[in-house]
Amino acid sequence: MTAESQPKLPLKFRFDRQLWQRFVEVAQPYFYPPGPRSSLQFLLLILTQLVFVVAFTFFFVVVLALIGFQFAPKFFAGLVNEIIYLKFLSSLGKSSMEIFQNLLTFTPAYIFLVLLIVSSGIFYAYRRKLKGREKQWLVLGLLLFLAFIVSSLNVLISYVFRFIDNALNGRNPQVFWEFLWVYGITLVVAIPILISYRYTRRKLALFWREWLTNTFLKDYFSNRAYYELDSNAANTDIDNPDQRMTEDVNSFTTTILDLILDILDSVLDLVAFTGILYSISTQLTIGLVGYVSIATILAMWIGTKLIKINFNQLRLEGDFRYGMVHVRDNAESIAFYRGENLELNQVEGRFGRAIRNYDLLIIWLALLDIFQYAYNYFARLVPYLIVAPLYFAKQVDFGTIGQGIFAFQMVLSALSIIPTRIQSISSFAASIERLGMLYERFRHRETRDVVGTGIVNYPSSYFKVDGLTLNTPNAEQTLFENLSFELTPPQSLLVVGASGCGKSSLLRAIAGLWRNGTGTIESPDYTQALFLPQQPYMLLGTLREQLKYPNLRTNITDEEIQSALAIVNLENLSVRMGGLDAQKDWAAVLSQGEQQRLAFARILLSQPKYVILDEATSALDVTNERRLYELLQSQDITYISVGHRPSLIDYHQTVLDLRSADRDSWQLLAAKDYQFAS
Repeated sequence: MTAESQPKLPLKFRFDRQLWQRFVEVAQPYFYPPGPRSSLQFLLLILTQLVFVVAFTFFFVVVLALIGFQFAPKFFAGLVNEIIYLKFLSSLGKSSMEIFQNLLTFTPAYIFLVLLIVSSGIFYAYRRKLKGREKQWLVLGLLLFLAFIVSSLNVLISYVFRFIDNALNGRNPQVFWEFLWVYGITLVVAIPILISYRYTRRKLALFWREWLTNTFLKDYFSNRAYYELDSNAANTDIDNPDQRMTEDVNSFTTTILDLILDILDSVLDLVAFTGILYSISTQLTIGLVGYVSIATILAMWIGTKLIKINFNQLRLEGDFRYGMVHVRDNAESIAFYRGENLELNQVEGRFGRAIRNYDLLIIWLALLDIFQYAYNYFARLVPYLIVAPLYFAKQVDFGTIGQGIFAFQMVLSALSIIPTRIQSISSFAASIERLGMLYERFRHRETRDVVGTGIVNYPSSYFKVDGLTLNTPNAEQTLFENLSFELTPPQSLLVVGASGCGKSSLLRAIAGLWRNGTGTIESPDYTQALFLPQQPYMLLGTLREQLKYPNLRTNITDEEIQSALAIVNLENLSVRMGGLDAQKDWAAVLSQGEQQRLAFARILLSQPKYVILDEATSALDVTNERRLYELLQSQDITYISVGHRPSLIDYHQTVLDLRSADRDSWQLLAAKDYQFAS
């Protein structure tokens, strides 16, 4: 849908409850089925998995440390003595090795064991709810576990560098080279873990995108939602649904995992390094929290502005792309009309609106850059200003300076997730708005008829229209009133009338596409019907797929296809196009007359019981038209035709004449009587 055609709704672009609700609506179903109180249950499972991973990681780290003591006892002993909590335990007279061994029988070990069992039990209780979603929970659990390991490695590296700095300051080459080797070994272990962590993040995002896109596609193609969201549909506030299901879904699944896992990483780093930072300087820790809090408030204010701008940019870029696709799809018509200048003006207008909005975007991004650069550069001074005086006063050793700066940067990074990521958060919020609106349209589709109570459709074994008054979808015009007729198999009906009187619109109403009006329509099951428009639909695919469309029969042989082509006077088409498996732009390589004959071949292959034709022979000569309609009559098919040619009367039993001069003036006559009257 274009920007010009969509209603201008007073949308609110800010971090609020509605944004959160839309986020949950889109994100939750991949992990947990929606339903009453499902959000609380989903949150419970997330927390349960987090508890499970924490407990599992505890035992994993302790066992790993015990193994490490066997190969590098001096390093692990020095590491243990530097950790505050274990230093307290060692003051009780226990060695480092004994401390780690006792951790497995210490009270926290029993607590973590209970947490491991309880969390496993909760997931077992929800196993039926999570059926079919086991893969995503396993991958998410692996990601959380790897996140804990990465955070632990960062803590380990901070201590390694502290030992290295102290060795340098004390001119102790033996200790220096020993811990440099430890650092090298740590890197060998850490790099595969980091790569696995990043790979798993991307893999889960890919799984999620696949699932979410397929979910949206199923909704898009069910109950003709794609028709309601067409660019020509009325009263729709959903622009560019194709862009929302491609670019926005991809952005959503990738960004959400990056944000959530970065936030988790930040929380872990915050917990791990705040203790280190606090042990070095209380003032440094408190000052850092205050500094980041002020910056976060400013970033939130800038982000609120960016959400609206990013939302508009996505919409305007989609409008520009739609305009270019429209030109490509109608290139021949534009060339015949010599309409290049008008099309250029329209495309340039769309592009210009996108450029003007992007110009506003880069202004705000420049302000954001000023804020972020100032924020980052001033933050580099803070640890030096506080830790250096402590070193000069001999309250800390030299290695503490490097560790303090490292810990400060880690805590700063953990607390700065909003100030430093506000642009991606703003783009993400815009994607949530757009996907949330599309999700709500699919889940809460309502009748948006403006006039009347709506046309009621009933299934039947024949066509019957009773008291039908039909309005255009936007209710700007009433096409006809109180129309009634009945068509039983194998009868045929020809609908005639002046242009604009509602002939094709009547077919849309019979097909259930237009419902704005009053009256009832009884019609057969449309899985047994075939619609032939004036411009036949040419799908993307092979010639064989083109002829089988829409696959009412699945066991069609190549011999049947060749026979059908011969009957509609296209016997050489397969050879000329390179065989039934040839793939071409069929709408471009076939003339309209060939396309209309190909559409009739679909009737022979699909063998429908009912056919609806909307000027389906307008590009054919009278001889080919007669041949195709005689084919319809020989197949014992009930059909309704719309057309202008007098020759069509010969192939129908009844004629419905819609007259535009008076909406209530229509006639239903036998074909012979209408032919006599005309």
